[in-house]
Amino acid sequence: MPIELGSFDAIIGMDWLVKYQAVIVCAEKIVRIPWGNETLIIHGDGSNRGNATRLSIISCTKTEKYVKKGFPIFLAHITTKEVEDKSEKKRLEDVPIVRDFPEVFPEDLSGLSPTRPVEFQIDLVPGADPLKELSDKGFIRPSSSPWGAPVLFV
Repeated sequence: MPIELGSFDAIIGMDWLVKYQAVIVCAEKIVRIPWGNETLIIHGDGSNRGNATRLSIISCTKTEKYVKKGFPIFLAHITTKEVEDKSEKKRLEDVPIVRDFPEVFPEDLSGLSPTRPVEFQIDLVPGADPLKELSDKGFIRPSSSPWGAPVLFV
């Protein structure tokens, strides 16, 4: 029973593969799953080898009923993939906020930001929790930077 997946990539866990004794044939891009007296063959390359499929789309309500009755089912969520035009590079000027505030986003950076009269730093209170615990573990440390703001850098 060939099953067409189209361009959908399926991720199947090892536990599932072991449980159903599935066989992956990488060279042929197929997965063989023993099912009763038959073998399900799932083609991963989008071709169905010219065979017609017996699969049909069912509603969510019908699927729910089958699950409640304990029927063995295979579900696939298949979506269309938006095709991007790779020839057009995204430019910073295309972002609306950048166009609205060109003085904030200059074409060329002239260098480092100027020295400011106020130096921001984080003053740790000795013995404060959880900062003490995080400081002891080395996750955080006292910091003083002309480039920072009074926030916690992690």
